[in-house]
This record gives sequence, structure tokens and C-alpha cells, in this order.
Amino acid sequence: MSAEERRESVIRAAITEFARGGYSGTSTEAIAKRVGVSQPYLFRLFPNKQAMFLAAVERCLADTRKVFAEAAEGLEGDEAVKAMAVAYQRLIVDDPDKLQMQMQTYAAVASAEASGDHELGDAARAAWLKMWDDVHLALGADVKETTTFLAYGMLVNTLAALGFPAGHRVWSGFYDEARPTA
Repeated sequence: MSAEERRESVIRAAITEFARGGYSGTSTEAIAKRVGVSQPYLFRLFPNKQAMFLAAVERCLADTRKVFAEAAEGLEGDEAVKAMAVAYQRLIVDDPDKLQMQMQTYAAVASAEASGDHELGDAARAAWLKMWDDVHLALGADVKETTTFLAYGMLVNTLAALGFPAGHRVWSGFYDEARPTA
């Protein structure tokens, strides 16, 4: 396996481990074990744990952006919104680590910012801003539509992370196609 392929496997493992344990609760040893490499080898690929976390954050949000872009391709307006919502719902059902990684990102940034460390927040905000920009363009550069779509997305994240089942009344305000099915 090349160094780039190994780096990719570390990022995938980091998403899984950080999604489950959060930034503070995840050891680089756990990531190394999941990948099947030594801990010192991880540090040849990434300078530190924070760099691994940021790579996982950036990948998670890039994957989400890709899901949105593919869903909205060739669509406009309400059709694009519905297609993106359905695609996101599938993403969080099919790959729950992506949802958990997003939630862990917000918690890690809040914790770091509270302690005066802005590096993590700056990088996470830059990655999230790319997602906002992509969604904004996919929705015709309509600020209200972009804000509404992402606000619903954050509500979906919260309800899914809290474990509300698909048929629960809290989902009643969503498009039928965008309600979780698992």
C-alpha cells in the first residue's frame, strides 16, 4: 500500500474512531489499531492528533458536499432541495459515522474555542463554509433557501443523533421523502 493509500485508510479509520469517541476520547492508538499500523507510523502521515482530526472533519464534510452536488445535479429550486434532503437522509442512515463525526466536530470546536484554541475552529469553519457555498450555489444562490436547507439539516442531525425513530411525530414537518427510514 502506498503512503497515500495508507493516509486514506487512516482518514477513514479516524472518522470512525472520532465519530464514536470524540476528539478527547479517541486515542491515536485506537486509530492505528483500526488501520493495522503502528502509532509512530501514523505520525509519519500526520504531524499530530489534531491534524488527523481535521483531515477527518474535512473528509466528512467533503463527502457530504459530494452527496449534495450529485443529488442536485441538473435540478433547480424545490426539486434540488428535495433531492439533496433525500440524499442526505440516505447518507446518515447508510453511514451513521458521518453524522456522528459532524456532531463530534461541533463539540470539539466548542471545547477548543472555550479554552482559547482557535486553530481547530478556524479549520472546521473553513471546511463547513465550503459546504455552505456549495449548497448555496446548488440552490440558485438564494440565501434564504440555503439557510433554511441547512437549518433543517441541523435539525435532522439533532433528531437523528438523539435517536428519534422514523415514525416519531418530531419528523412530521419534513418532506416525506426526507424522513429517516431506519
